[in-house]
Amino acid sequence: MVIESLTISSRFNMKKDARIYVAGHRGLVGSAIVKNLTKKGYSNLLTRTHSELDLIDAKSVADFFDKEQPEYIFLAAAKVGGIVANNIYRGEFIYENLMIQNNVIHQSYLHNVKKLLFLGSTCIYPKNCTQPMKEDYLLTDVLEYTNEPYAIAKIAGIKLCESYNLQYGTNFISVMPTNLYGPNDNFDLEKSHVLPALIRKIYLGNALEKKDWDIIRHDLNKLPIEGINGKSNEQTILGVLSKYGITESNDGVSVEIWGSGKPMREFLWSEDMADACVFLMENRDFKDTYTSETEVRNTHINIGTGEDISISDVAKLIKNEIKFKGVFKFNTEKPDGTLKKLTDVTKLNNLGWRHQITLEEGIKKLVNWYVKS
Repeated sequence: MVIESLTISSRFNMKKDARIYVAGHRGLVGSAIVKNLTKKGYSNLLTRTHSELDLIDAKSVADFFDKEQPEYIFLAAAKVGGIVANNIYRGEFIYENLMIQNNVIHQSYLHNVKKLLFLGSTCIYPKNCTQPMKEDYLLTDVLEYTNEPYAIAKIAGIKLCESYNLQYGTNFISVMPTNLYGPNDNFDLEKSHVLPALIRKIYLGNALEKKDWDIIRHDLNKLPIEGINGKSNEQTILGVLSKYGITESNDGVSVEIWGSGKPMREFLWSEDMADACVFLMENRDFKDTYTSETEVRNTHINIGTGEDISISDVAKLIKNEIKFKGVFKFNTEKPDGTLKKLTDVTKLNNLGWRHQITLEEGIKKLVNWYVKS
């Protein structure tokens, strides 16, 4: 939501036929950005799938820039995953993210891109960061261990943008979104983030509760779990569901939730996030992100709602929406992660943008999207 009273100006005004490259256009954020730009009448969007352009390959990225000459870049491509994936695939997460952002940002400089928006994550902040997390708290303490490699890559991206801006006069902006959810989210139970994982687990739990095997088989055919699809026998399916905490017993159906359920998390609807990104690209420049002229630091912008909720209460909202009657079992042997992660969005609000979609509304929309998709 644009705050109308704020005076808006920009060094560059994106024309509707500008060549705009959205890196990561199939992902949660990238697809929302494409949708937003298209709705606003931008007609010359450049997109490439991973098979068409491997952003880890420096030569391929250089060749793409030589051929297409993009004017504006939304850098939403990244290797992402939940707490387990981040902790297991540590080498992949730091290497691939560094390579993706280094290649795209460097080529943007070499090809005189007018403006670039780099997307990171609020996991860049210290594990025990003062709440709510302000941009100035970057690099003030140690990071959360489980996602440290990913966080370090994103911090490097912020500093790469800052450094190129200061040395070469480029116009690269960094934004750090809070936990995102929305259409085209990742519902793979092996790799997904907490909210989409909860939606799918509770959805399957509800189907199991109703003994609706058509729904269960249809779901597994669209997105198998560890290779198990809807063609498998009931015993096999029950086995893999149980492994991921969806269990049937004489007392009914239960859904396991990792940790105590007490950690507080902030969630932002992905299409709100996209709207913030397009707003900043249309109306703000790097010079708007800092005040000090002596030491230019922490120029990134938090994007969030400034409101949080416990994992337990998020699960209850989803349970009510899906009408699941079973129970939750909290596995306290699994890690909680950081107990509270709330962004301070004062900077973003002062730049002229505020979120619109409430969590209750967003959960309803995402459940409907998942069921229909």
